[in-house]
Amino acid sequence: MEQLSLFGNSSDLTAPLASRMRPDSLENYIGQKHLLGEGKVLRLILERDQVSSMIFWGPPGVGKTTLARIIAHHTKAAFVDFSAVTSGIKEIKEIMKQAENDRMMGMKTIVFVDEIHRFNKAQQDAFLPFVEKGSIVLIGATTENPSFEVNSALLSRCKVFVLEALKKEDLAELLERTLTDKKGFGNMHVSMERSLIEVIAAFANGDARTALNTLEMAVLNGEMQSDGSVIVTGQTVEQCIGKKTLLYDKNGEEHYNLISALHKSMRNSDPNAAVYWLARMLEAGEDPLYVARRLVRFASEDIGMADSQALMVAVSAYQACHFNGMPECDVNLTHAVVYLSMAPKSNALYVGYGKAREDAANMLNEPVPLQIRNGVTGLMRDLHYGEGYQYAHDTEEKITNMQCLPDSVKDRKYYEPTTQGAEEAVKTKLEEINEKKQKLKKRPDGRYACRYHNQWFYSYDHDECLRLREKYKEAEKRGRIAVYFVSEYAEKWVDRAYPNPNPRTLEAVKRHVRILSNAI
Repeated sequence: MEQLSLFGNSSDLTAPLASRMRPDSLENYIGQKHLLGEGKVLRLILERDQVSSMIFWGPPGVGKTTLARIIAHHTKAAFVDFSAVTSGIKEIKEIMKQAENDRMMGMKTIVFVDEIHRFNKAQQDAFLPFVEKGSIVLIGATTENPSFEVNSALLSRCKVFVLEALKKEDLAELLERTLTDKKGFGNMHVSMERSLIEVIAAFANGDARTALNTLEMAVLNGEMQSDGSVIVTGQTVEQCIGKKTLLYDKNGEEHYNLISALHKSMRNSDPNAAVYWLARMLEAGEDPLYVARRLVRFASEDIGMADSQALMVAVSAYQACHFNGMPECDVNLTHAVVYLSMAPKSNALYVGYGKAREDAANMLNEPVPLQIRNGVTGLMRDLHYGEGYQYAHDTEEKITNMQCLPDSVKDRKYYEPTTQGAEEAVKTKLEEINEKKQKLKKRPDGRYACRYHNQWFYSYDHDECLRLREKYKEAEKRGRIAVYFVSEYAEKWVDRAYPNPNPRTLEAVKRHVRILSNAI
C-alpha cells in the first residue's frame, strides 16, 4: 500500500530521481520556512514530539508526502502510505485493525493519506473512531481546499497546514544538490551552467517533482564526453522543456528592460508592441502576478480619470491571474494590456500626487485647520476644534466655501484635469465647483436659520433662505415663519429684515445654530 512519492530516499539508482532525492530529515528539507523555520509552529510540534492529526494543503510537488515521512521518522512511528486513488473501505479497515493492535503494544502509527479529497464521505468517516481513540495519527494531503473536500467531523479533528509552492531559489538549490549528491548525479560529473539550472527551476513553477524530472531528462540526454562526464547544453534543456530559453533574468537588467518596454508601449497606445512585450515576459517565466500589478499601477498613473474603468479592468486581470495561473491567465493579461493601450491617456493623478508629495515632505508639521478638526471632547471644543465647520449637506448644492487646506498651501492646485476622455467632464465639473465657491466667498460668512411651525431648518446659503421666505410668504404674514442670519452681523441683518425683531426668537436662533454646530 506504500507508494513512491516526492523525494524518495531509496538507494536504488533505477528508481525515479524524485524518489531517490527525497530527504529524510528536516535539515535537508527544502522550502516551507513559514512552517519549519526556527521557532515556527510545525517545527516546534516535531521537536516537542506533540504530533497530532493534521492535513497538508498545497499544490503538487511541494513535499507533502516527504514531510509526512520525516514526521514519522522523527517520532519513531510506523508509517503507512495510503492512496485515496487506489484504496477503499476494505483496505482502510485492515490498516485500522493493525494500527489498533500496534497501539495496544505501545506503538504509534502514522497513516498518510495522499489525495484525501478523493475519498467520499463514508470513506473519510471510517477514520473517525480511530483518530478519536488515538489508534492512528492521520496525516492527509490534498491539493484542494479541505474546507470543501474534507467532511467537517474529520476536519475538526485535524490541524490544517498550508504548504506553499516552492520558490525558484529553493528549486535551484535542490537541482544543484542533485547534481553533486551520489543519490542523484554525483557519480556522473555533470557540467551544467547555473543559468540553465535557473531555467529549469522557473519552468517547474514551484513543483519540485517537475524540476527533478526535467533535470533527469536533460542529464540523460546530455552530451557524453570521452572521460565519462556529461555536458548539458541550452539546446538540450530547450528540447526537454519544449520551449526556447529566452534571454531573461527576473532580477537583472533584462527584467527591467522588458517591463519598461511594455509600459511605454501601452502609454504610446501601441497594442501590438504591448502584447509582444507581454509575451516576451510570460514565455520567459515571469510571474504573471508581477505583470498584473504593473498594469494596476499603469491604469491610474497613465489613464486615471480619463477612463476610470481601466483600473477595474486591471484589477480584474490581477484576480483572474490568481484564479487561473499560467498558462490560462495569459489571455486575461492580454485583454487588460490591449484595453489599457487603447484607453485615453491622462497623467493628471500622477502629476498631482507628485506635487502634493513634495509639499507634504517639506511641510510635515503643517497643522490641520481648526474647522476640519474633529471636536469629540469638551476640551477639544473649548480649543475651537471644529469651529466654523460647514456641513455641505446643509446646502442645496452640497458645496461650501470652507477652506480645507493649511494656510501655507491654500491656493495650491494639485489635481489639474485634462480634456482627455471622461476627464473632460471632470474638468468641467471642477470648474463649476470652483466658480460656485468663489461666489460663496462674496457672501457674508455665517449660518442661516429658518423656523416654520416650530421646526428649524439650517443653511449656509443666504439665497436658499430667501427662497424659503418666498415660499412661505403668506405664512410669514400671519407670523408663523421667521428667517434669520446668524453671525457677528446677525442683529444688523435681522434689523434690516425685520424692523422689530423679537429678542427671544433671535437668541433661540443663535442657540439652535450653536447647538447644531457642536453636534456636527
